[in-house]
Amino acid sequence: MDSQSSSIQKLSIDRGARAALPRRPWWRRGWILVVALALAAAAAAVFASRGRPLEVEIGRVATAFPSQALTTLVATGHVVPQTRASVSSKGTGRLEWLGVQEGQAVKAHQVIARLENRDVAAQRDQAAASVEAAKANVAQGEAERQNAQIELDRTRDLASRNFVSSSALDSAQARYNKALAAIESLRAQVGVAQANLHAAEVNFDQTLIRAPFDGVVLTKNANVGDILTPFSSASGTTGAVVTMADMGTLEVEADVSESSIAKIAPGQPAEVQLDAFPDARLLGTVSRVVPDVDRAKATLLVKVHFDEPDARVLPDMSAKISFLSRRPTPQERVAVTALRAEAVTRRDGRDLVFVVRNPAAAEASASLDGGTVSAVHVTPGPRIGDLVQVGGLAAGTPIVISPPAKLAEGLAVVALKK
Repeated sequence: MDSQSSSIQKLSIDRGARAALPRRPWWRRGWILVVALALAAAAAAVFASRGRPLEVEIGRVATAFPSQALTTLVATGHVVPQTRASVSSKGTGRLEWLGVQEGQAVKAHQVIARLENRDVAAQRDQAAASVEAAKANVAQGEAERQNAQIELDRTRDLASRNFVSSSALDSAQARYNKALAAIESLRAQVGVAQANLHAAEVNFDQTLIRAPFDGVVLTKNANVGDILTPFSSASGTTGAVVTMADMGTLEVEADVSESSIAKIAPGQPAEVQLDAFPDARLLGTVSRVVPDVDRAKATLLVKVHFDEPDARVLPDMSAKISFLSRRPTPQERVAVTALRAEAVTRRDGRDLVFVVRNPAAAEASASLDGGTVSAVHVTPGPRIGDLVQVGGLAAGTPIVISPPAKLAEGLAVVALKK
């Protein structure tokens, strides 16, 4: 019985001994849960990344000119006319008529405005009448001379036959000489009257404002009714009526640094690009370098003459001058398409460019925000500065710059936020 009890006690569970067993730390109990959460987050990130657009730098295909490779120096300046004038009147008066507007072409000596001139017109007419009166007096004096001449000839004939005394002959001679002197005086009076008429005509002509040369009216500075003075010294008066320029003398002025002036010489070819028309590059030639250094800016003024007149060029337009190492050929002046060199990538022995296509817009006007990419095979041409010439792509087409290795056909891309 005792042996049986002891065997049963051996099979019983010792509750006190179980309670004495050591407990594991809390950080060992949750490691499995942490690992499971991490694996789930990684799997979710991989799954989400499959549909997320790839961030890339997006640019556009540009238009370039091969002549840009000949550029040795670039400067900015403005278009100025070599022949420019503020047309005014030499006389003082009220503007009565203005016959031109801005942008109108005028010829040299063309009357473009007129001052009130009724008073000077009357003076001119009076001077003209004085000339006619003086001429009439000369005619009358000529008649007196002829009469004196006839009388002198008759007296000489009678005196030769002793029919009259010598005193009568002297009187006839004196009368003839007096007639001659009177004619000379009357002719001098005609000259004085003609001089007065010329002065009156000059005064009248000064009321007519004429164009000094062939050109185009740039600005209108006065209106009908304004008081004009030669130097606009009085209050409420105007000096110039219009400002005009000879468009055939347009040139570009640019300030060039002293350190770069050695790269420029008179007669050097250049290309002028207007800010208003960036696609037009006009050929020009350095006409002169003004030999006067601006101490404040340490620059010299360089003037470039247009070899190709263009009606679109206007005074005071902003322009960029590219000074060239030599005169470009006609082929080098034809625009080509080009892109940044880092946009070309080599895959499987082929040069590719990834074009961003936006189904919601035309290719040439696709948004630079993103889209899907399409690999286009290109053949790189000569370098044009930082660009490389390519064919088969229209100017303005959005492309991927520096495409990553994982970029492939049909993937979605979005513009990289800077």
